[in-house]
Amino acid sequence: MSKLVITLGVNGKDVRVEAPPLARLSNVLRDELHLTGTKLGCDAGDCGACTVLLDGEPVCACLVPAASANGCEVRTVEGLANSRLSALQESFLAHGAAQCGICTPGFLLAASGLLERNPHPSEAEVNDALGGVLCRCTGYRKIVAAVLAASGTNTQARRAEPSNGAAVGASPVRLDGVPKVNGREKFGADSFPSDALAVVVIRSPHHQARFKLGDLAAYQSSNPAIAGVFTASDMPGENRFGVIPAFADQPALAENFVRFRGEAVALVAIERSALADFDAGAFPIEWEKIDHALTPDCSNGAIHDSRPDNVLVRGLVERGTPEETMKSAAHIANGTIETSYVEHAYIEPEAGFAAMDGDTLVITACTQAPYMDRDDTAKLLDLPVEKVRIVPTATGGGFGSKLDISVQPLIGLVALKTGRAAALAYSRQESMMSTTKRHPASMKAQIGTDASGRIIAMRFDGVFNTGAYSSWGPTVANRVPVHASGPYKTPNYRANSAAIHTNGPVSGAFRGFGVPQATIMQETLYDELAEKLGMDRLEFRIVNALRNGDATVTGHVLESGVGIADCLEALRPHWARALDDRAKANKGNGVMRRGIGVASCWYGCGNTSLPNPSTIRIGVSPEGRIRLHQGAVDIGQGSNTVIAQIAADALGVPLSAIELVSADTALTPDAGKTSASRQTFVSGKAAEKSARALREKILRFANVSDAAALSLESGCLTIFEGEARRTIDLAALPLDKLGYVFMAEETYDPPTTALDEKGQGRPYAVYGYGAQIVELDVDTRLGTVKLVKITAAHDVGKAINPLLAEGQIEGGIAQGIGMALMEEYLPGRTENLHDYLIPTIGDVPPIETILVEVPDGEGPFGAKGLGEHVLIPTAPAILNAIRHATGALVTKVPATPTRVLAAIKEASR
Repeated sequence: MSKLVITLGVNGKDVRVEAPPLARLSNVLRDELHLTGTKLGCDAGDCGACTVLLDGEPVCACLVPAASANGCEVRTVEGLANSRLSALQESFLAHGAAQCGICTPGFLLAASGLLERNPHPSEAEVNDALGGVLCRCTGYRKIVAAVLAASGTNTQARRAEPSNGAAVGASPVRLDGVPKVNGREKFGADSFPSDALAVVVIRSPHHQARFKLGDLAAYQSSNPAIAGVFTASDMPGENRFGVIPAFADQPALAENFVRFRGEAVALVAIERSALADFDAGAFPIEWEKIDHALTPDCSNGAIHDSRPDNVLVRGLVERGTPEETMKSAAHIANGTIETSYVEHAYIEPEAGFAAMDGDTLVITACTQAPYMDRDDTAKLLDLPVEKVRIVPTATGGGFGSKLDISVQPLIGLVALKTGRAAALAYSRQESMMSTTKRHPASMKAQIGTDASGRIIAMRFDGVFNTGAYSSWGPTVANRVPVHASGPYKTPNYRANSAAIHTNGPVSGAFRGFGVPQATIMQETLYDELAEKLGMDRLEFRIVNALRNGDATVTGHVLESGVGIADCLEALRPHWARALDDRAKANKGNGVMRRGIGVASCWYGCGNTSLPNPSTIRIGVSPEGRIRLHQGAVDIGQGSNTVIAQIAADALGVPLSAIELVSADTALTPDAGKTSASRQTFVSGKAAEKSARALREKILRFANVSDAAALSLESGCLTIFEGEARRTIDLAALPLDKLGYVFMAEETYDPPTTALDEKGQGRPYAVYGYGAQIVELDVDTRLGTVKLVKITAAHDVGKAINPLLAEGQIEGGIAQGIGMALMEEYLPGRTENLHDYLIPTIGDVPPIETILVEVPDGEGPFGAKGLGEHVLIPTAPAILNAIRHATGALVTKVPATPTRVLAAIKEASR
């Protein structure tokens, strides 16, 4: 391909590069100028992550041909500041506007362009200017607040570091915040070695098919740029993986047969310089399509020979006598609900590179579970686990899908076979067609009350489309029956679930493990029961809420820390105000009708009735640095900061004294996967134990009491006890095998018990709770829904970092909005961010957050998990609000305008 000499002004400097005239400006900036702050999320102008300023105007760099930029001035995120951060970057830090950080450069550039044109924009003008950039983490509200603050004269300065012993409960700037706003954060595709081979994955275009490979040797010899072609026969180890070893069934490369569209069948390793001209369509393969089934009720035979009925696993929780008790119910509500595939739609597609370091395979990639990646990759490649090292990059969103391996064994195989570094970044289509989704569900339930409005019995049945392979299907099938009652006292109960194989995309973990789907079923029936009883809907939930001393549907007696009633009570004044506003809005007979919805949630933190340990190490170096080996991958939720805050207060040192050693299987102990709302609770507890153990060692060494204070400065440890003061020269102390003078490593595993054959036991040590109110308007002619406000009360036990907790709530609500109103993944049809819709900045209304703190003695400083909980009530509250506005319940989610209109029509019959 011919190249053109292109002259650019980039961040105030003149540069000359050679590039093909039609090369994307984004690729020129990243590959030629190494300005990787410009991110690639879609290469189609849909996500806005690659936004730069071109002659002062925001553009998607992926849509600008290099030749069109010739002679222009380009500014990237790296050019927003010189020796110090700009006011806008500081404002992003102060407001917690950067979570995972992958979209942050795009927002900063779009906002900079706005503020240079209009120094004092309105909120509507900010929304318009930033509307072309997508975020999957923050819920946008803090981004808008940061831009508005930066436009004013009272721009908030960076948050001050908390004082000694006061880190827990403070909201300091996240420890990894600065690299997120200055463009230096390295995500999966940001640090490929220049000499790395590019890996191209050949994937199935069919939902189910047999295939035959052609003459691969001839194919390889026909193109000198191809360094190798690899298939399942080249996989050295057992060609099966899965997050739950007992159910591992997915090949890294398919063996003559594919079970879903997008399944990998072969790899082509090619010189990166030839990648642009490579034609994957010329790969020698013949396909024989086979009839497929995309839904559990449309079977074309067994998808796996070992599972002839296509049932992966069933779940059951049964307590009391639900059938008999239901016969005596004064009021009964029955219903059915269907949900759809939901795509994770993180802005960073999967990416990473692999290289040999001696006889050790080192894989640097985005992930949520480095130790799981290591173990699966080692098994696939027939390597000892100690000969595989996983180095997580910054992860640009995960939400569950990056728990499953993706690029890791593929680039690992190429590096192992060729001896060269190998790099792979999924395209947006590749990511969406091949990675896991939220389980579609088909559910029915029946709930009965006595005459006073107390729940006496419930029955639930749910079928979950688990797709072609197991992934997290067993976890979903077992977690749903535990949670399908909601956080309410339900003495007689039976819940059945089944994860069923189809030829759809693999269904895996997605923020809630099936609980969001089940909650829609349960909470919509609660509204119907309240109506039959003539009770206020919020009051009905308060009456039935679990309280300390109550038993759950698994027979687990909750002795303390039950915060659902507190959350619901916190909503009382907001509920009254919203109902009053609704009455005013609905005066007359206009087509716009206001509705108010409410829904609750509970969520068990961590694995269900399984070991769930986390190990944290903390040590003092001879130079006087306190190093926290923290292997809990931060995917935007803030674990790097929150766990450090817990450790600082438990040790008794300022947060600024903590030096973070982030996840790396060679450097950090196994802190478990980032999922199931477990890191603050489980890894935070392990950090608290480790820090207290380290403090105990230091105090015993100095022979002082527990009340002594510690200070580290210039390689010396000073211990204060009353008026006494003792200084220890750390360099004079002996070192342990890790190079520390003092070190502690502790493990915490939450106390749970196995569930018996009826699902009775203690599946979780700690639950989190929450409730949300949704106010919305429905256009009864068009079926469109406009959200007015969402009020969210969530019990976090103890808010370790209130700002980060608020950010989690806002981001989870945004995902719940998408699930409720717009997100529906259709295999083969919505494999991009143009046809697959996620909420934009204009779709998320004002959100009022109420942090409820009902401590649980099991958690660190009383803290509970939060990440999954915050999404769970949003969709059912939206559906309940639509029903309140129109009298119609939408029974297939998402509630698109077509479905809303159909429900209104059905209700009017």
